[in-house]
Amino acid sequence: MCPVATRPASVPAVQLEGVTKRFARNWALKSVSLTIPPGESVCLLGPNGSGKTTLLRIVATATRPTAGQALVFGYEAADDGDAVRSRIGLLSHRTFLYGELTARENLRFAAGMYGIPPGNARLDAALADVGLAPAADTRVRAFSQGMAQRLALARATLHAPPLLLLDEPYSGLDADALQLLDRYLGSFLARGGTMVLVTHQLAKGLTACRRAVALREGRVVFDGASADFRSSPEAALVGEWG
Repeated sequence: MCPVATRPASVPAVQLEGVTKRFARNWALKSVSLTIPPGESVCLLGPNGSGKTTLLRIVATATRPTAGQALVFGYEAADDGDAVRSRIGLLSHRTFLYGELTARENLRFAAGMYGIPPGNARLDAALADVGLAPAADTRVRAFSQGMAQRLALARATLHAPPLLLLDEPYSGLDADALQLLDRYLGSFLARGGTMVLVTHQLAKGLTACRRAVALREGRVVFDGASADFRSSPEAALVGEWG
């Protein structure tokens, strides 16, 4: 498993300053300010439409804020996209894999985008980390949802990013894939990685993360320890226990 890249502890992994996002007449985020230090694990919670995915997309450079600033390890997400993308791994319930390619070929393609020498040893090690070594030469169109999600995890972490952004990663996973994902994320955090997890599965999210941040109507309505969130008034409004 590749080591997590280290960054100066004085530089926040994520720093949002007055981040606002508007789509036509709808405000997805309203002046959100948030600081996430390196090594932190944050469960980002909220009802549908609260702005969770929009916030994650801004950090991931997929969309620009209408106002405010988003920094990732000191780099401006809106203007320093290459620097930010080289430091993040993004995993969602949609894998965006190429079904006609094999598992190894999907990783080789990703390695080229990251500027990583596409040697088979590195790709095979990444596949072994997620339990897919036996399926290295199988076309992804034949994969189950759990296998595809594991391959997406290998691709997202191929460049050893210090920050993982996860958007509903548990959706559709079988028991084996859930256990592997939990083990992988636990190891990532133990090596000093930083994680922001968006999920409606409160029990899993709060167990995986030390800190909870809840959004409602585009604003932060809770920011504190995961254990404290369970008894907060917002807990009944943001997702499903189970």
